[in-house]
Amino acid sequence: MAGSSGGTSSDGKKKARIEIIPLIDVIFFLLATFVLFTLSLNTPQGVPVILPQSETGVPRDVSGTATISVTDAGTLAWDKEFVALDEFLKRLQAFYISNPDGRILINGDENAPFNQAIYAFDQARIVGFKKVFIETQVRSGH
Repeated sequence: MAGSSGGTSSDGKKKARIEIIPLIDVIFFLLATFVLFTLSLNTPQGVPVILPQSETGVPRDVSGTATISVTDAGTLAWDKEFVALDEFLKRLQAFYISNPDGRILINGDENAPFNQAIYAFDQARIVGFKKVFIETQVRSGH
């Protein structure tokens, strides 16, 4: 009975079989996870803020960019982490040392104190960055 297809060996014990269907399920799960992960890579780099609207906005490229967020309460965040002023200055200088041609993207809440956004802009220019941008949202319907 060595050639039988019943799944048992000649001594009565069941043979181990590799089931393909569960493996296909696992592969599809991994594929779906990968797709969802790569789609989430194009999310804003800063903390959530309500961006001011403009007529002339252009799509942004986040590669080589550090995002500084100014909230409506006037607090600063470096990428997605809230920081104090001294920590902000340290990170700005460290980013310039590691990436002197990098870009700074300031995304401020539309209700943020204007002087906080100008402070972030000035400090980036003082450190030496030549590419400092203000992120806005393009008005719809125009």
